[in-house]
Amino acid sequence: MNTRSTAPAPVPAPAVLPGKPPVQVAELDLARPGELRRPGYGERYRPAGRQALALVRSAGRPLGTVTAHAPDGHPEQLCAALHAAAHRRFDPLTGQPDAEAEAEDDPGEEPTVSVVVCTHNRPELLIRCLDSLLRTHYPYLDAIVVDNAPADDAVRRLLPQRYGRRVRYLHEPVPGLARARNRGLAAARGTICAFADDDLVLDPQWLPALAAGFRAAPRTACVTGLVLPAELDTRAQLLLERYSGYGKGFAPRDYTLRTPTGDPLHPFATGRLGTGANMAFRTEVLRALGGFDPATSTGTPARGGEDLLAFLQVLTAGHTVSYRPDAIVWHPHRRELDTLPRQVFGLGAGFGAYLAAAVHHQPRLLAALLPLIPRGLWRTAHRGAPATPADPSGPADPLMRALRRRELLGLLYGPLGYLRSLRAQRRAERRIAEHRSAERRLADRRRAERRHAEEQFADGRGAEHRLALSSGSFDRPGRTDGAGR
Repeated sequence: MNTRSTAPAPVPAPAVLPGKPPVQVAELDLARPGELRRPGYGERYRPAGRQALALVRSAGRPLGTVTAHAPDGHPEQLCAALHAAAHRRFDPLTGQPDAEAEAEDDPGEEPTVSVVVCTHNRPELLIRCLDSLLRTHYPYLDAIVVDNAPADDAVRRLLPQRYGRRVRYLHEPVPGLARARNRGLAAARGTICAFADDDLVLDPQWLPALAAGFRAAPRTACVTGLVLPAELDTRAQLLLERYSGYGKGFAPRDYTLRTPTGDPLHPFATGRLGTGANMAFRTEVLRALGGFDPATSTGTPARGGEDLLAFLQVLTAGHTVSYRPDAIVWHPHRRELDTLPRQVFGLGAGFGAYLAAAVHHQPRLLAALLPLIPRGLWRTAHRGAPATPADPSGPADPLMRALRRRELLGLLYGPLGYLRSLRAQRRAERRIAEHRSAERRLADRRRAERRHAEEQFADGRGAEHRLALSSGSFDRPGRTDGAGR
């Protein structure tokens, strides 16, 4: 059996992002000198600009990221600068054999993977995501789109026109990402159920890498992957990536409840394990855990947290969460600067709601959580500190200070948001129950009417009665002249 060490492999620190946009994003492979590829698409790419960030691979395996600067902004110059930076940084690593990758060259029998893509009024982004999903050419793919509280039927009409039967359509009328994910989970046919946001671009090796993560250890119930920025064209995108990027590094790691992480909030800091934008579960395990808590998700007053809660529930149930950096997705951050405070507030609110939900589901966790709260507040107040003296972000940046304050406010609001969401979900459940009850009563009445009609026809009175009503001429047996009127 192939197992992995729980200690992270030694890899270089993440590349320091440039201070000002735009920053071109690309990927390169050390085995293909002089080539750059468009993130997630695999096609040749010649970015024009003075700055660039590149994902560096070696024979397809991701090693890390580098940045480079081209004074003239010429594509050839920028390409050469990125390759030079990649070789300086990663050449020592490429000579080391990857025993784990070699052990997984023979994948054995591939499991069926259900991929649930939840969407809400974004058909243009959904097309890009689904096109990248179907480019993976995974042999046993069950693709599901869950249309969450849509304003129209655009997605319902789009899917059969563009994808035929390759993608299944489901409708979830109640808003909330967790509800949409649970709808997809209930319909999943695969032994593994993966979840992807509708704005992602998925790497061609995303599904094989997720499946390999489950094969590596039998106790693995959840596999998460790497999320990289699809573009860094605006100041808002650059600030968000610097402040709270989704990336979790390039070292594969297995997490259990006893795995030392060095995090003062362990085991509640499940954001270290991955993110909801790139996660997969053993379907039967997630169903046994009850799926996602609908009171903790985007689209509710809680603002999020269902992914973090699911990771914690997997750990407390005695399972393993495996982080696989080779399961890559590319995420386009929001471009507008005025959306950033609201987004950062949501990050804090989602985390606070997740902690409240964790205690709500398992009250015994409260004793372990209370002593950690001051540390969590301190860490939030210092989030986004400069990685190096050259990094322009940090305590002196007024916008970064404002973002920290917004996240702290969100963190304090989170438990209240969860309570509000919990009440709203209960009201929604009552409305759903009432609607289903009304539908059952209507169905029962229609069945009773059909039975009554069938009984009338069975004793010979039904046809005569209907004819009498339609013509008005057969009111009395034997009279056909209408005299009875």
